[in-house]
Amino acid sequence: MTSIVDTPATRFAAEAVRAASQLVRRVQREMVGGPITKADLSPVTVADLAAQALVAYLLSEQFPDAVLVGEEDAEALRGDENRAALEQVTRFVGSLVPGVTPEVVCDWIDGGTRDAKGSFWTLDPVDGTKGFLRNDQYAVALALIEDGEVKVGALGCPELVDAAKPAKGGAGSLVVAVRGQGAWTQPLGEESAIWRQLHVSEVTEPAAARLLRSVEKSHTDTDGIGELVTELSIAAEPVPMDSQAKYAVLAAGGGEILLRLLSPSRPDYREKIWDQAAGSIVIEEAGGRITDLDGKDLDFSHGRTLAKNRGVLATNGPLHDKVLNGLRALKVAKLPEGERWG
Repeated sequence: MTSIVDTPATRFAAEAVRAASQLVRRVQREMVGGPITKADLSPVTVADLAAQALVAYLLSEQFPDAVLVGEEDAEALRGDENRAALEQVTRFVGSLVPGVTPEVVCDWIDGGTRDAKGSFWTLDPVDGTKGFLRNDQYAVALALIEDGEVKVGALGCPELVDAAKPAKGGAGSLVVAVRGQGAWTQPLGEESAIWRQLHVSEVTEPAAARLLRSVEKSHTDTDGIGELVTELSIAAEPVPMDSQAKYAVLAAGGGEILLRLLSPSRPDYREKIWDQAAGSIVIEEAGGRITDLDGKDLDFSHGRTLAKNRGVLATNGPLHDKVLNGLRALKVAKLPEGERWG
């Protein structure tokens, strides 16, 4: 086995994401009924909550003093109207942690509400919940952040093969990246399989670039993306895909450009750290580049959001400045005289 999982932190990341991904897959097969709804009206499933509870438990067993910053909390589960959902979450977690109670499950989930500072882990238990509900692409994303820098990232992508090819019901892919040691993948359910190193593509001309874009239109500025495609004379068909599975695909050479333009309806939106941390190090360690829309490095030292960054741009590297220039040309052209984008 390669040294990529030879440190305790990296081994934990791989094992926790593998276990959570397999649990999520099982929930998807067996779950009866639809999602419950959080206060912000985004869908959240039994899978999200069970996966966060499981990772929190595993982290407490491996690193008792470690901090987890997760996307979910148990507030909705504690209400009487969601008693059935809590019972399902407890049942799924209990299949792996015998004897667990609903109260303990809620406490594990709420363990992810701690402050994001210093050294901590950040988790998106099901990134791409809507993709999950469509039986499409989603990912379990876990990362270790130390003093604002991502050190380890792991993505569990149950509907990808070789980290690049959509394959519903296939072997799935586990992707692990370690700062300075590259990005690697192996089949999700085969922990004894050989790890294969990932490398971004070598495309240098925008016209030949494949753009990875979200299926959910509310996540980005679709009109702006269309204008950028025209500005850069991109001829290749876009690759529609939700979640940080896109980051694995880019790292594996299955696309060249990935961007999160700010939606016109949410101009002040700032990315959540769990939506970018694991994917960002995977891209960087595969040889790519990731910044915000102004070309600034992503800054994970400001709590639970990327408060100092606007949007996200990830590329294979050679195309990065060309895409930034294209974005600037479009934005500058739209601003009133005397104003500057950024």
